[in-house]
Amino acid sequence: MNRLARVLQIEENHAVGGGLRLHGAFASGTAEQPLVSVITAVFNARSTIASCITSVLKQDYPAIEHIVIDGGSSDDTIEILRGFESQIALWRSEPDNGVYDAWNKGLREARGQWICFLGSDDELLPSAVSSYMSFAAQHPEAEYISSKVRWVHPSGYVNPDHGREWSWKRFSKRMCVAHVGSMHRRSLFERLGKFDTSYKTAADYELLLRAGENLTTAFMPQLTAIMRAGGMSDQPTAVREAARAKIISGGRSALAANLEMCVDGVRFQLLPWRRRFQMLRRKYNGR
Repeated sequence: MNRLARVLQIEENHAVGGGLRLHGAFASGTAEQPLVSVITAVFNARSTIASCITSVLKQDYPAIEHIVIDGGSSDDTIEILRGFESQIALWRSEPDNGVYDAWNKGLREARGQWICFLGSDDELLPSAVSSYMSFAAQHPEAEYISSKVRWVHPSGYVNPDHGREWSWKRFSKRMCVAHVGSMHRRSLFERLGKFDTSYKTAADYELLLRAGENLTTAFMPQLTAIMRAGGMSDQPTAVREAARAKIISGGRSALAANLEMCVDGVRFQLLPWRRRFQMLRRKYNGR
């Protein structure tokens, strides 16, 4: 789609938008360095979106396009996006139906062979993308590659290495991988389709459950991102939605899924106490 058509499409959708693509500049990759699409959904995130975008711009990998989909922010987010007009591939602002709707819009715009999703309050660590792509070259069969992230809670608690290796036995019971910044091969979406927007907190989990036990994965035991808590997955509804996804898309029995939901619900209620205990223990141990 040429520049004029893109501008006309944005105007027709009553959206505000910008970025390099509207000026005819498109990122590209090579066989050795495939294009990576980073998709960010944002809504009223003026305090964090600049740091998120900057973390992508500072990557040392040359073939990246950053697509930012805003849900019609009413704070200064749009003005901040305008400030990155000449640095990011595309940004668009229009009302949407939540994060997964925004991600689906981003997928329609993505041109990369690899696609990752970065929250508006999350950040990629230096060399994260280049590390992923070097690792991907060593695992050409992988459709999905995950790593570890530093999970930061507003209370001050930090989990320094959140994320485990994917295995169907573990994943069919609960979301054990760190999804932030993890890499999805484009063919995975071509095979499975888009995110199911009937889920508000667990569509990323549901999509990978759809792939089932035959999902080909690889795990890179390296920190690649900072994930800030307080988002979609840090809500009580996430436990209920995960149970629904396991039954409908993961083939898990209703009995097993509901029992796990009860256990995970208790764990969720105990999380504040666990965080306090671990913070006190680390303080006592001088960590």
